[in-house]
Amino acid sequence: MMSRNYKCAPLPFMGQKRYFLRDFTEVLERVEGQIDTVVDLFGGSGLLSHTAKHVLPDCRVVYNDFDRYDRRLAAVEDTNAILAAIKERLTGLEPNQRLTDWERADVLAIVNDAQNRLGWVDILTIGRSVLFSGKWVTSLDELRKHTMYNRVRPGAYECNGYLDGLEIVHMDYRELFERERGNSRALFVLDPPYLTTECGMYENYWKLTDYLSVLRLLRGTKYIYFTSDKSQIVELCQFMAEEYGEAAPMYGATVRMRTNTLNYQAKFNDMMITKL
Repeated sequence: MMSRNYKCAPLPFMGQKRYFLRDFTEVLERVEGQIDTVVDLFGGSGLLSHTAKHVLPDCRVVYNDFDRYDRRLAAVEDTNAILAAIKERLTGLEPNQRLTDWERADVLAIVNDAQNRLGWVDILTIGRSVLFSGKWVTSLDELRKHTMYNRVRPGAYECNGYLDGLEIVHMDYRELFERERGNSRALFVLDPPYLTTECGMYENYWKLTDYLSVLRLLRGTKYIYFTSDKSQIVELCQFMAEEYGEAAPMYGATVRMRTNTLNYQAKFNDMMITKL
């Protein structure tokens, strides 16, 4: 029996590709029977890996969980208990209302007590319930620096079956690519951190040279590559195509685009680039 097909990641994650799932699914259906492995080099929330396994159940799907999303999923019951305690403390407060200093102190005390008791808590998910949209924190010390609001969701988080059938690894993307590159029937999914945006667990070393080195992985492989016009990578590849022709990265690839609106002034385009 097929497990639930998630249309978005069950726990908050910056940059998940839920708006590209229809396009992603169409590409996967097109290569059914031509590939036997999907390698998600920058696995993030696992949404692309989950979708790949749902669309191609007979394929081996390798999810590179470099951000340790599986740890957050495993702690979901503890996270729900913490959020339930916060919700109870904020009973009577209007949704999105700013917390007073006393309410804020009580929320921090709930989280601190849980962290002392459990040793680790999912601060990122908890933060999304008390911080305004667009604010992300990964530690209790960061959470203490922010103004808080009552944004606790009404129901509990559920993630049953989300990682079912996936081969989960925690590797540097370059090592995983070297391990799998010899398989001519592999499809590589590349969703690297965007330049000028959050880099997740890669932020300690993700530099321009690392970003450009990903382009080397495209040569001679079947791939689905995600980027944004904020990174200007497409313009670079167009320039290289004019200079080097078929030897250039992304030469002959297909580009699909989605426009994202941040606010009434700011928009940017997400891109899915494929070569099969």
